[in-house]
Amino acid sequence: MEHLVMTEKRFNEIIEILKEGLQTIRTNRPNPKLIEDVKVNYLNQFIPIKQLGSTNIEIPRDLVVNVWDQSAVAPIVSAIESANLGVGVSSQGKTVRVTLPALTEERKQELVKLVKSISEENRIKMRLERDEAVKKTKDLKDEDERFRAKEKLQKLVDGFNKMADELTAKKTEDILG
Repeated sequence: MEHLVMTEKRFNEIIEILKEGLQTIRTNRPNPKLIEDVKVNYLNQFIPIKQLGSTNIEIPRDLVVNVWDQSAVAPIVSAIESANLGVGVSSQGKTVRVTLPALTEERKQELVKLVKSISEENRIKMRLERDEAVKKTKDLKDEDERFRAKEKLQKLVDGFNKMADELTAKKTEDILG
């Protein structure tokens, strides 16, 4: 049964990876996660934007990066532009403004497909973990213990699938809404 604890831990890690993957996909609402991990060549080191300034949301579709060092503004603008995020970038003093254009219907459908593919990638990882757990379960000597382990594993898989479905549905709704 110890292997099920490890499997559950791996499932939770996979869910976190899924959440992080979905956060980087843009919706109609601005999200600092969209740009905060973009690497900037600053003083010959690649540093994420979140370490060079604070990122805030300005409704309806703007992100504002308040840069702590004036000399980092130009590299930040350059990094965001080269990241091909499909956003407009401008700078004003120590401030970098990122404007998200409205999503077209076609782009929304592309993003929904991307969400579904990220979700499916993580489901495949989960299936691999499940298969490993099934192999270890078959190695158990006691038939009752084997049955209980299979039952618990199925509950873990069902919980994972439900959570993945909820995350995917919410992100899809955010994109289309």
